[in-house]
Amino acid sequence: MFNLTFLRVAFLLITSALLCCTETLFAQKANKKQTTRILFLLDASGSMYAKLGSDTRINVAKRLLSKSIDSLANEKNVELALRVYGHTSPPGARNCKDTRLEVPFRPENHKDIIKKIQNITPKGTTLIAHSLLQAASDFPQNENSRNVIILITDGIEECQGDPCAVSEALQSKGIILKPFIIGLGSTEDFKKAFDCVGRYYDANSEEAFNTVLNVVISQALNNTTAQINLLDINNKPSETNVNMSFYDMHSGMLLNNYVHTINERGNPDTVLLDPIYRYKMVVHTLPPVVKENIELIPGKHTIIAADAPQGELTIRVDGLTNYNNLQAIVKQAGSCPVLHIQDASNKEKYLVGKYDVEVLSLPKMLFKGVSIDQSTTTTIQLPQPGKLIVNYQVQDFYADIYQQIRGELMWVCKIPSDKRMHQFVIQPGDYKIIYRSKSSYKSANTFERGFKITSGQATNIILN
Repeated sequence: MFNLTFLRVAFLLITSALLCCTETLFAQKANKKQTTRILFLLDASGSMYAKLGSDTRINVAKRLLSKSIDSLANEKNVELALRVYGHTSPPGARNCKDTRLEVPFRPENHKDIIKKIQNITPKGTTLIAHSLLQAASDFPQNENSRNVIILITDGIEECQGDPCAVSEALQSKGIILKPFIIGLGSTEDFKKAFDCVGRYYDANSEEAFNTVLNVVISQALNNTTAQINLLDINNKPSETNVNMSFYDMHSGMLLNNYVHTINERGNPDTVLLDPIYRYKMVVHTLPPVVKENIELIPGKHTIIAADAPQGELTIRVDGLTNYNNLQAIVKQAGSCPVLHIQDASNKEKYLVGKYDVEVLSLPKMLFKGVSIDQSTTTTIQLPQPGKLIVNYQVQDFYADIYQQIRGELMWVCKIPSDKRMHQFVIQPGDYKIIYRSKSSYKSANTFERGFKITSGQATNIILN
């Protein structure tokens, strides 16, 4: 007895400790803030010696980039790295592999990056696609991070690579977010070449470069606000209290969930979203509303509208019933996929439109083209069922219940032969039981019993 009691106490103590540790780990994970990792990808090809205002492009880039990196030294949950291309091979070598991670991600490496920037000497060619591809392995593998690339360049691809395809692939795999591209001394053709790579910014002067660099870093670090207007049939943002999921359009990764709210002033609430992403929003109405390619204006309040007019559907049964968990299959009118299985005891919201509703009573009842209207409740009314009690004297049988409708038999259900009595909650109407003993091998020994079900009443049938 002592040993058994001791084991029980020990088991309870160990279980309690494990639960406590598990809860602590979950709490730590939930409270852990996301790390933003910014990789500066700097063009050091020979053309960076060209003028930008009164100085060279490379000198302007070195000066302003160093200033920005120094300002990030005290930012929490931010890590930096530096990759450079076009700086290790002689000008005439045309080395299309000339890219190198000069300073990897690690805490407090700001001075190392600044020192490395100051020692860079432009030499070679422009290899953006290969540099982007190599940059994918520069980021540590960590699910709780935002991986951002800021590309600073004055030229387009010169090594027959496809920067657009590489960027798209890295975004689709969730390795990086949409890159920022700062174009120095660019032209309209230059801008078009980078539209597909990422979010492009012109910097045709030192002042413009300084402004753009600050804007880009701000976008990389901060969220922006958005108001989600769920519009009713009158285009008013009155719909609410439904979850909205926000996904990255490239990777499909789930980023945010917000249950929509209308505040005390009657306005849709404001939510925070990361402006770097291009979003797919799924509003979890029945059926869901999907809006794709949502782009936010960084630093500005963005209004996102989605048509989500809704009404309600309820199923009622007259009188007292013995139904246990009566359900209905709901589909969009004329559509095959099941949209929802609704409990008859619940009231559910659906988008305004037409629906086919199959109530899983005995027999099943199909209501086609049920109309759901804005802010109203549509009611499907069922008559009060009756009760069928089937007793049988034969040992074993094959038996089915059929409903008689205008001279035709419609199958309702089988009667199990596992016990001597069965009860069915069944809709009023005219029915037949058709049965044959399993011990009989002649079809002629098929029997049938007709009966009527009346609302609120019990009908007894004896099979012999």
